[in-house]
Amino acid sequence: MPASSEVAASMLTLPAAMRRLLAQATPILVAQLASIGMMLVDTVVLGHVSPEDLAAVAIGSGIVISLVFALVGIVQAVAPVVAHLYGAQQENEIAGVLQQGFWLAAALALPGMALLSFPQFMLAPFGLDAVVSGKVVQYLNLLAWYLPASLFYRTFYAFCSALGRPRVLMGIGLLGLLVHAVLAWGLAQAGWLGEPLGVVGCALSNVAVVWLECLCAALWLHLGPLGARYQPFRHWAKPSWRRWRELLRLGLPMGLSNLIEITAFTLVSLFVAALGAAVVGGHRIIANVSALAYMLPLSLGIASMAAVGQALGARAWAQARMLVRAGLWLASLSSVGTGLLLWLAARPVIAAYTDDPAVQAVALALIAYVAVYQFVDALQTIAGHVLRACKVTFVPMLIQLFCFWGIALGGGAWLCYRWTPPFGVAGFWLAAVLALAAAAVLLLPLMYRVLAAVTAEAAP
Repeated sequence: MPASSEVAASMLTLPAAMRRLLAQATPILVAQLASIGMMLVDTVVLGHVSPEDLAAVAIGSGIVISLVFALVGIVQAVAPVVAHLYGAQQENEIAGVLQQGFWLAAALALPGMALLSFPQFMLAPFGLDAVVSGKVVQYLNLLAWYLPASLFYRTFYAFCSALGRPRVLMGIGLLGLLVHAVLAWGLAQAGWLGEPLGVVGCALSNVAVVWLECLCAALWLHLGPLGARYQPFRHWAKPSWRRWRELLRLGLPMGLSNLIEITAFTLVSLFVAALGAAVVGGHRIIANVSALAYMLPLSLGIASMAAVGQALGARAWAQARMLVRAGLWLASLSSVGTGLLLWLAARPVIAAYTDDPAVQAVALALIAYVAVYQFVDALQTIAGHVLRACKVTFVPMLIQLFCFWGIALGGGAWLCYRWTPPFGVAGFWLAAVLALAAAAVLLLPLMYRVLAAVTAEAAP
């Protein structure tokens, strides 16, 4: 990783920019896959317990993920702020930003925990089966204790990513996935506590693992190279409204964007709950596959945000533009390969999740939609993260509100239930394809306009 002075001084060719982004994105990708792998473990384990447990984790995790992504989006404002400070060589302010991020995470965790502790009002309108509803409530009550550690860890995640030091995230993520795979199987399926706990066992494992990851992050911050350099646990500052105002100005639209985008996929489980456990389970599997596929453009987006943010902080305009170009090329090429792979490997992938024929049939009918939208999804992801690097977050949030809640959820509900004949759950996935295409069409021109404005000083 070049020092900030080198960021400002050196010139990047396109191949060099692509190599730089790949070097940063690869550990992030492994960390992201490990994180999403915990969801995969839950799905695979519960797919061999009962359709009710699988449906419960589909609905419950959809709620938890939506909440966590919304709150995590706010604390992720640490990333562009730290990247700009690093590029501008204002490193004496970096530890303070991280400390304020932790304070903000603690404040955000409290209302989130209350919501997960009393979730019945969220479930009542959807007419869930009584058995499934009871399992969902148990799952959410336990995951309330997951939330604070998750927010602390994601603040640390944003800090490391912004500084181009993602390898520790990869190591912690792989450790967490390994522990969760063993613990979830033992508690949910093998009956280590006397009888198989099903969805409750997976919840207990998730809570234990996220606190383990949080502890590992704290130890590394204290003992590792970034701890020695920035000393974030020394001279601990009180909450600062000045810094919170900056983080919230960027982070609130980021959190809402995350909430809007993730709910366009995860809350479909609630909208189709009345169609039966097999439909919910099949949708859950495809949602898992979609999330796994999304990790590659997301990792490239996070790496692009950090690299472009550093270049902008260093006022290295030409580098910033070249890094954006490299991110778009990498996202385009990788997304085409991902789509082809999903198309060709659909049957064995779904068979690995479940042996229930009804659930398999639903999932096979949906996977083509995920294969088709990879290209536009990758482009809109890169554009959104580059705009975050430019500290532009409000207008992208409005675009995503229109695309994901208007087209994906609103249009999906219409296609699912009101089109003649009804599409069923496939209506939501068709609407998702249209929503992602619209997001790419709207975000890419905005990204280029913002970059042109930000880098106008480069003109002679």
